[in-house]
Amino acid sequence: MLEAFTSVPHQTIGEDGHLRPGATFDQTPAQLHELWENMTLVREFDRKLVTLLRQGRTTFYAQASGMEATQIGVARGLRAGHDWVWGYYRDQGIALGLGMPLTEVVAQMIGSNSDLNKGRQMPHHPGSVATRFVSGSSSIASQVPPAVGMAMAQQYLGLDEVTVCTFGDGATSEGDWHAGINMAAVQNAPCLFVCENNQWAISTPTARQTRSESIHVKARAYGIPGYFVDGNDVLAVQAAVKELADGMRAGGGPALLECLTYRVGSHSNADADAEKTYRSRDQVREWTQRDPIARFERFLALQGQEIGSEERSEVVARIHREIEAAVQQAEASGQPDWRSMLDDVYSDTPVHLRHQYEGLRQENGGQKESR
Repeated sequence: MLEAFTSVPHQTIGEDGHLRPGATFDQTPAQLHELWENMTLVREFDRKLVTLLRQGRTTFYAQASGMEATQIGVARGLRAGHDWVWGYYRDQGIALGLGMPLTEVVAQMIGSNSDLNKGRQMPHHPGSVATRFVSGSSSIASQVPPAVGMAMAQQYLGLDEVTVCTFGDGATSEGDWHAGINMAAVQNAPCLFVCENNQWAISTPTARQTRSESIHVKARAYGIPGYFVDGNDVLAVQAAVKELADGMRAGGGPALLECLTYRVGSHSNADADAEKTYRSRDQVREWTQRDPIARFERFLALQGQEIGSEERSEVVARIHREIEAAVQQAEASGQPDWRSMLDDVYSDTPVHLRHQYEGLRQENGGQKESR
């Protein structure tokens, strides 16, 4: 059972791959291997999407490299297709871990006709009703209040669901974050707040973001429990999310979970980190050596499930083929044009928008709308 407000992050697996004293796990060998493949998918997805970005085939991307254990642990600790996730703009790993198809994620990155959002959302903001992963926003912490509203609705309707709201450490300095957590606490809403503390809010380190010794202790101010786990330990994150989510289903109320991890890559393609301007290479190297995937591979080897170089190469090659096929499918569907701008927006389009649309149609040679 998790202990609230600890000064040291909870671990299941140590850096050397050994189980921590007293730690247990209940995953089967097949489930453990699937966790490894999930994390590998997130890592390789980053690599492929950065290539697409450099080729000009998409326009924005925020890497999750180094954070794979946190994101897959969150996704696999929930009831996929049952619980809801309000993520932030770096949570492609959670979307993939919940089962959102590569074809849908890639189409959203490209903004093609096969994109569920029909190209009307900023790139790198995938969303899916089927996997209950809500399309995000680049406005920091703006997902927190509506996530709390959803949790309150789940409580009011008596649903056996929880809402998970994720964010980075920088979001905890935003007013929306504080207002949302306070409301959830007052209403005892089944909302699990997960801080993916990757230690950098663009170029601002956590030490300059808050005077608190950690993020999870902020929960004290709102009268809810705060928990601290090693975000590079996928089993610890998965177990924590499952335990807290199950407690909320039983009426336990909201909680704050801090997952301590590290963003190895740049904040986004608009980041000056490429010029080495705000963090030392020694720090990046140190955390790169604490790779969550390599750590899990050490654990698997100790469980008699060693991942050999041949198997690793085969899995990576397959993932790359699948991503490339998804890219080709998305690009083949073409790009949306102005005629689809009002599709699926209103059941009855307001008069003023009909007039504006008609004016635009006339300016474009009287082309008919797409529907």
